[in-house]
Amino acid sequence: MPPDAWDLTVLPSRSNACERGRMRKVVQLLLAISLCGCVAVAPRSDAGDQRVNPIPISLALEEIITGGIRQRLPDSASARFGTMLAGERTLDGRQEIVVCSTVNAKTSSGVGDKPFIAKVYPDASSRFELVAMDDETEAARLQIGGTCRAAGLPIPDPKMHL
Repeated sequence: MPPDAWDLTVLPSRSNACERGRMRKVVQLLLAISLCGCVAVAPRSDAGDQRVNPIPISLALEEIITGGIRQRLPDSASARFGTMLAGERTLDGRQEIVVCSTVNAKTSSGVGDKPFIAKVYPDASSRFELVAMDDETEAARLQIGGTCRAAGLPIPDPKMHL
């Protein structure tokens, strides 16, 4: 079909005011639709997030933890460890493994389960850091238990057995 044969029917023109009003409504509608998916969310701070991603404890990690705790006990040979729970997270750009557990060892006040929290830094030659160990006060026991629960690594309190 030659171009001359095309039917170029012109629709009746609308007034400019009507066309601008319609265009304004379309723009407002598109703006409203585009904003529906936007939600203001405060940026998540790594420091405020205490939760960790649970991980299994490898033999190497267990050796680092037990060795680090034994160094801080008066009678390291008597140490018996409870179930260890571990999780990893990145805090301030640094990877760390958080460990919660208990150790039963002889101390100057006798034998008893002492809860503890420790950290291992895999990117720093697996450096061990003891965060806290029960100093046989109820306050220390509650603090360690609460911190471990907040991290998602709840250790059973031996004094709470039924």
